[in-house]
Amino acid sequence: MILQYIIIIIILVLIAIAIMKSKKKDFKLEANKLVQYLGGKANIIDYEVNNSRFVVNLHNIDLVNKEAIQKMGAQGIVEIDNQLKIIFGDESKQLKKHIDELK
Repeated sequence: MILQYIIIIIILVLIAIAIMKSKKKDFKLEANKLVQYLGGKANIIDYEVNNSRFVVNLHNIDLVNKEAIQKMGAQGIVEIDNQLKIIFGDESKQLKKHIDELK
């Protein structure tokens, strides 16, 4: 009887671990998508992270796919001239780190 409970607990733990792993974002993939949605590497002048905002200066703002960026999880996008302030929350620092690796 105790053996059955132990087996059930082990199975539940394995299921919980599988669910947690499936929910983790692949920030390298997300960073690649973000660069693409911003019009490519050549369109990005510079970028920085300010708290939860990802701030990027661009050559041509018309190349940006704002809808796709919002579908990535952006909570908001503010456009000022050729600059975008994208609110990603805690993910901003992770995205910047992986975009730095792309450059």
